[in-house]
Amino acid sequence: MNDPVPPRRRPLLWLSLLVLVVLAVAAGFAWREWQSQLAARQQNEDARAQRWTALEQNLDALRRDQRATNQRLQDAAATNRILRDEMLGLSQRGALLEETVERLADTERHGAQALRLDEVELLLNQGEQRLAIAGDLEGARRAYALAAGALQGIDDPAYLNLRQALVQERNALDALGPGPRQRVARELDVFISRLHTLPHHVDNEGDAASPWWQRALSPLVRIQPSNGTLIAGSERRAAEDALQIEASLARAALERGDAQGLGQALRRLDTWLVRLWPDSPALRAQRRALAELGKAPLRPDMPELGSTLRQLQAMREGRQAP
Repeated sequence: MNDPVPPRRRPLLWLSLLVLVVLAVAAGFAWREWQSQLAARQQNEDARAQRWTALEQNLDALRRDQRATNQRLQDAAATNRILRDEMLGLSQRGALLEETVERLADTERHGAQALRLDEVELLLNQGEQRLAIAGDLEGARRAYALAAGALQGIDDPAYLNLRQALVQERNALDALGPGPRQRVARELDVFISRLHTLPHHVDNEGDAASPWWQRALSPLVRIQPSNGTLIAGSERRAAEDALQIEASLARAALERGDAQGLGQALRRLDTWLVRLWPDSPALRAQRRALAELGKAPLRPDMPELGSTLRQLQAMREGRQAP
């Protein structure tokens, strides 16, 4: 005979099932809550990232605006500097115009007299430069003559001393004659023309100091030391051509006023003299003349040069000339 199932186990089974169902429902609700929290957190992270990106973009835009503003400020500063320089230039020009108007309004410096004084100063300056730089004596005389003519047109007695100073300076120019360069050129031409008179042989027959064998052989044989003198005809012709070239170079240096070039050409001429002609009194005289040519000055020594110009400038500046 089978034992019947006790009736107390069924309520416990249903109760267990109910507890399991409740736990499953609670677990489902918990899972959904956790998933919703994860989704909300992810949305917050995305929103925060978007806000950060937008903030960086705003910062970049602000930096670009700041750079553009700095560039505009620099351009404005450069424009202000240019405008300031232009204003300074206009101020200086206005001051010059005012000074010019004051000079024109001055009763002691009217327009015609000012123009004549400008012309006189320009001519005196040109004459001084021609003589001091180029050694052009004739050009300086013409410039001073034109200055004297322009100065004669000024009737103001205040410039009487200036006329006297100009006369004295012109007299000093006339006292120079043709000038040192023309004098040296003339002496160089005379020196070249006298070279043809130099003896090619030196006669030692009457020399008592010569050896006895030389006096004995003198009727038959001419004995003459060469001392580096060119004897062969071809060599002599080439040396004479070289001498003419050096003479031309000396004339060219003289025309330029080149004292150094002239001295070098004259020294080379002296070298060819020793090689072309034997030693003799005439050769030594020519060499002394050549040495004197090398020492001759090419610029005129005139202490009075520029005195009239300095006096005129002092008078125009309103101070007494020294």
